[in-house]
Amino acid sequence: MRNRSRNLEVLLSAEEIEQRCAELGEQISHDYGDREVHVIAVLKGSFMFLADLVRNISLDVSIDFLGLSSYGSRKATSGVVRMTSDLSLPIQGRSVIVVEDIIDTGLTMKYLLENLQTRKPESIAVCTLLDKPSNRRVEVPIDYVGFEIPDEFVIGYGLDDAEFSRHLPYIGVVKEAGNES
Repeated sequence: MRNRSRNLEVLLSAEEIEQRCAELGEQISHDYGDREVHVIAVLKGSFMFLADLVRNISLDVSIDFLGLSSYGSRKATSGVVRMTSDLSLPIQGRSVIVVEDIIDTGLTMKYLLENLQTRKPESIAVCTLLDKPSNRRVEVPIDYVGFEIPDEFVIGYGLDDAEFSRHLPYIGVVKEAGNES
């Protein structure tokens, strides 16, 4: 059995992530004033970030989930976005914040924003834990960014390697055997 977390270099510690979630929650609370917000988490990768983020938002928050896939079990996007599960609540007239684990090429977020706009929300904002702008293929609006990271394959804190390593409390860069620098 392979130990997937053995060849990891810590990129963002649990403490750094916790601090940034508090800052983002405070910023969102300030920006939305007294309005209710409807937070939509993109599964599976954003579940840990969502939990920590909403605990730091001092507003009335409702939560829903949807599933999207463009990676499958690969480390690079296929470029084809597939909805694996849809929202359970209507978003018409609501202030929506989409919570994502990572925005890489922008293709998944572009697809999602176009889809959600057809449902007539009052507004849509995007909050991502990780932004990888050097790999962007299409530009998408990002309102709240946790961390900008280099073009590296990262796992932990919800992000996976073929469905493993989501449980790690930090984010690490995968270093392939024989490829450590």
